[in-house]
Order: sequence, then C-alpha cells, then structure tokens
Amino acid sequence: MSNQLDELRKFTTVVADTGDFQSMREHRPTDATTNPSLILKAIQKEVYRPLLEQTIQDHPDASTLETLDHLLVKFGKQILDIVPGRVSTEVDARLSFDTDATIQRARHLIALYEKENISRDRILIKIASTWEGINAARILQSEGIKCNMTLLFSMAQAVACADANVQLISPFVGRIYDWHKKNAGSDWVEEDNAGVNDPGVKSVTRIFNYFKKHDIKTEIMGASFRNKGQIIALAGCDLLTISPELLASLTASNEVIQPALSAEESGKLDIEPIAANETAFRFMLNEDAMGTEKLAEGIRAFVADSIKLDRIIEQARA
Repeated sequence: MSNQLDELRKFTTVVADTGDFQSMREHRPTDATTNPSLILKAIQKEVYRPLLEQTIQDHPDASTLETLDHLLVKFGKQILDIVPGRVSTEVDARLSFDTDATIQRARHLIALYEKENISRDRILIKIASTWEGINAARILQSEGIKCNMTLLFSMAQAVACADANVQLISPFVGRIYDWHKKNAGSDWVEEDNAGVNDPGVKSVTRIFNYFKKHDIKTEIMGASFRNKGQIIALAGCDLLTISPELLASLTASNEVIQPALSAEESGKLDIEPIAANETAFRFMLNEDAMGTEKLAEGIRAFVADSIKLDRIIEQARA
C-alpha cells in the first residue's frame, strides 16, 4: 500500500526543505531547497563539519564572503548527487535591496557551479521577493539563470515575479499562518482555520488560481509548512518544499490524498489581471500588513543567520 508521500507525488513535485543529506536519501525528493538558516543548522552538526573544513582548505585565501559562497556550492553539489532535479542556492539576504549586487552574486554562484561541471539548468538562485530582488531576477532570467523568489507572502509579490518571468516562486504558507494566528490572539479558533481555510493555504490557492487562469508559466512552490494538513490542502500545487519531519509524517500515513488544486478548474474562474508596475507593487504590499511585516522579518532572520555563518567560518579559519 502506498503512503501519503507517494500519493502526493502523483499530483505535486516533492522538494526537500533541508540541508540534511540523509533525510534526502530517505525520502527521495525530486528537488531540494536550502537557505542560510538550514545551512547554519547543518554546519553545526559534526557530520557536516568536514564540508566547512574542506572548503577552507581548498580556498585558503578567500574572504569570509567568498568562503560562504564556496560552502553553499559545496552543499549544493552534494545535494545534486542525491536528488535528480534541482537545488536552490540563496543569494546573501544582506543584498535584498541592492539589484546590482544581487545580480553579481548570482552570476558568481552560477560560475562556481559551472566550474564544478554542474549545468545551470540544475540550479535555482534564491532571491528575496523585494522590488529590487525581482528586478535582479528579471535580468538574471534573461541570461538563462533561473530564479526561485523566496520570502513571498503576498499577491503583489507574486504578480511582480510573474511579470519578471521568474522560474519559480516560494510563497511561505506557515509564516502567513503564524502571522494571522498571532494577530487574532485569543479569538483564534484552530478548527476554523485549518485545511482549505488556513490563511497560508488560502494565499497560495489564490496565487495558483491567478497564475493558471492567466496562463503564467512561473512555477509555484508552497513552502514553510507548520503541519501536514497544510500540505494536503495544497496537493496539486506545482511543487511543495517540505521539512524532513513532515516528510516522515507523510511517509508514516496511508490515508488517501486527493488533489486540492487543479489548473483546469482555475481556468474556469473569473479573475481580473493585476497591474505589475512598481507603483502598484509598492502600494499593494504596503496595504498588506502581513506581507510587509513578514517580508521584513524574514530578511532580518536570514541576515542574522548569515552573520552567524560568517562567524563560524572565521572561527574555523583561526
């Protein structure tokens, strides 16, 4: 009898949201995503420490930032030995509001991968979904560098990313859920906000319906899940990136999963197009308190973890 993870694979591409190689081998995802927080978590485990030591040994004269990029690529290369598809590697979140610097860093990461004989078709460059990041992705996509737009919480960001012809967006289901739960306080009723009524699920469903209705080719990858119910409620989404804990939970269950999202059904909906220019983007995002707050919070958190990674690299060099 197939388990829920096997069933989910019939409707959705499963992606591992981890830097843990063993978990990837166990759950056999198609793709894998990483971010500064996941790499930080992995590199503090003894089993992954040799990757950092080898990176420093291979590049003794590299700066801390250059060493970090080499480390990200080393992780990415090992992941690509496990998964058959793509790996997402993130541009430093400290560059989230600098279009030119983001472009240069992305090109550098791709060059490092290509130096390792890894085709750019297997790499997605992750960039924060700020206006500056989206503009960087527009240029990178025109150069054949595929982008995964992360820290995405709003329709404004999704529409702008689609207009930039990015390869993939990663709306953060769990963090949207977190904001609404916290904002509701004592008025929150979990049962009333579960499954298809979960605010994070509703946000991704709205984006999915909009993209499919308007024949937008950008892939949608739900991310940042808090529970299995959120995943099941988005079965049928293009991709879902799932933590090892929730992958294990899906593997352990034999309950039936049915597709919740359908491009065919989305195409029947009456959905008006939304303007994607800078003025519309900034106004829509400003009107969305959740999207504005979670974007800023997410960038701060990734920056904090990047700084911690810098310190670990510097300590290892000492």
